[in-house]
Amino acid sequence: MPTTTLTRRELNRATLARQMLLSRERTAVVRGIERLVALQAQLARPPFIGLWSRLEGFRREELVRLIRRREVVRAPFLRGTLHLVSAKDYLALHPVIAPVHHAAVRSILRDRADALDVARLVAEARAYFDEEPRTMDELRDHLAALHPEGDVRAMALAVRMHLPVVQVPAETAWAYPGTADFAPAASWLGAPFGEGDGPRALVLRYLASFGPATAADMQTWSGLTGIKDALRSLGDQLCTFRDERGRELFDLPDAPRPPADTAAPARFLPDYDNILLAHDDRTRIIADEHRARIVLSANLRILPTFLVDGFVAGTWGIERKKASATLVIEPFEALSRAAREELAEEGEALLRFIEEDASAFEVRFDKAGAAKAPAARAKGMAKEQRRR
Repeated sequence: MPTTTLTRRELNRATLARQMLLSRERTAVVRGIERLVALQAQLARPPFIGLWSRLEGFRREELVRLIRRREVVRAPFLRGTLHLVSAKDYLALHPVIAPVHHAAVRSILRDRADALDVARLVAEARAYFDEEPRTMDELRDHLAALHPEGDVRAMALAVRMHLPVVQVPAETAWAYPGTADFAPAASWLGAPFGEGDGPRALVLRYLASFGPATAADMQTWSGLTGIKDALRSLGDQLCTFRDERGRELFDLPDAPRPPADTAAPARFLPDYDNILLAHDDRTRIIADEHRARIVLSANLRILPTFLVDGFVAGTWGIERKKASATLVIEPFEALSRAAREELAEEGEALLRFIEEDASAFEVRFDKAGAAKAPAARAKGMAKEQRRR
């Protein structure tokens, strides 16, 4: 029997369905996070926006409460990057991805890693963080005092990649300050880590959230090696397709794969949204010619974007002047009247969610293709971040 070929639009709709972007879904916040596996969280605010765009009736206070109850944590997770993840999944999945963290130390430091006594450094850091939560800058100072002849940056990197730590929330609008304290995950959560059975469970979770996908997609997202072996071992638990370029796609048999003509509503995505970073081939969500326009090359920051007909159609930002808040929409190409109306309605709702203390709200469309220069955009975003 010939293998079914899935078009780019069919892959788009399948991924949007699993990402809860074809319609907002009514589910508990923790369950929503677990359906996404984790939300990338280099900045504190984006996960809140990502959930607002996906969950019906989502309120900021719900997530803040879960974070303070330690049911959700912000921690180095996939590829060593900060993510927001349920405590349950963190404990279960961190042992699976820990080898990626450990390998990163050798990859980054190369010969500098040879001089490190990692076990000793981790024990010293754990004891220091257990006294009270502290920042990574304070850890570096502590390590420098303990090892005055040591390579402080190398030691701090080894600790960050080998000692599971979580960030400690604070009384801020988005639960975490710009520079957060860290605490050992085991102490913070008071529960043991899972056994770390290898990538099989993570592969299944990935496909449920981002499939259908190639082995290269899964490796890009997780950083893990051995993905092809895991796929072979799953055997009949998976089904296969081909994309339009003939590449083999893996999926869960019962996962949603809506028709290509399924309506996709306008949606606003935050900085670093998972759906933009979860595949090696990202054309299912953004055209190759637009990818450079959503990345600030100076720091590889992924800009907030919006979807029209399921695909990234531009970027957005917020301007705040006293009690007035403006959502600025910058499309890559001219938008239809229907798309502008839908974005305006959705955009005002987003603006009211983010800038809840404002009293005046406006949505403004900039000229298509007239994106700000990266340096100017970076300066504006930095100013907004400082305000928060």
